Amino acid sequence: MWNTFSTDAVPGLSARVQMLASMQGDEINAYVAQPDGPGPYPGVVIIPHGPGFDEILFEYARRFAMHGFNTIVPNTLFRYGHSTPDDVTARARGDGGVADASVTADAHGALRFLNMLPTANGKVGVIGFCSGGRAATLAASMVPEFNAVADCWGGQVVATPEQLNEKRPVAVIDLTPQLNSPIIGIFGNDDMGPSPAQVNQHEAALQAAGKTYMFHRYDGVGHGIWYYQGQQYRNPAAAIDSWNKVEDWFNQYLRA
Repeated sequence: MWNTFSTDAVPGLSARVQMLASMQGDEINAYVAQPDGPGPYPGVVIIPHGPGFDEILFEYARRFAMHGFNTIVPNTLFRYGHSTPDDVTARARGDGGVADASVTADAHGALRFLNMLPTANGKVGVIGFCSGGRAATLAASMVPEFNAVADCWGGQVVATPEQLNEKRPVAVIDLTPQLNSPIIGIFGNDDMGPSPAQVNQHEAALQAAGKTYMFHRYDGVGHGIWYYQGQQYRNPAAAIDSWNKVEDWFNQYLRA
C-alpha cells in the first residue's frame, strides 16, 4: 500500500532492460524492476497497451517493485523495430496490430523469466491496461501458470464477429471457461471501451463459469484511470483506490 513504509527503511529497487526468451522461440527486450533484498517475492507481468512499450509502464513496474514484486514489461512490439513508442506502435497498427498468439507467447516467456529469478516465490500475476487488459485476460486464459490477473479497463474483451480477424481470432470472453486464475477488473462507468454494458456481460460470463473475480467500477471516471500523463485522467482518488485494490488482489493470490 502507498506510504506504509518507515522513513528509516525506504524500500530499494533496481531496474534494467535485458533480452527475454519468448515462447515463440525468439528473443525480445524487456524492462525489469526488482525489489532489493533476498525475497522471496511474487512476480508481475505488465503487458503493453495501445501506446506501446512506454514510460508510464516502466513507472508502474518500479512502483510494483517498490511494493515487493519482481516485475517485467515484455516488449511485445519488439518485432516492429526500434524508435520512439509512438513510431513503433504506428508501424504495428499499420500491420493490423500484434497477433494474440505473439502477445501470449511473450507474456508466457516473461512469466518463465520471473520464476527463474533467485528471489522468486513461484507465483506470478499478469496485468494490462486498455488493450493490455484484454491481452492480460487472454494470457491468463491460455497460460495455466499465471496465478492472478488484473484487467484494467480492457477494451474488446467482449467482441463482435466483425471485430475478429486472423490476428485476433477469438473473443476473449468466449475463453472464460478456461480462465486459469482469479481476476480483478477496474473500470470507469463513463468509459465506452469497455462500456458498462460490456463489463456487465463479462461479469455475467465469469459468474456463469463459476470463476473467482472482483470488479470495481468508478462513477465519474472514464478510460485510463491511472494515466495521469494523459488528457483522460480525471480522479486521483479513484486512481489510488484502484491501485490499492489491485495490489491487495495480487498480495492475496501471489503471496500465500
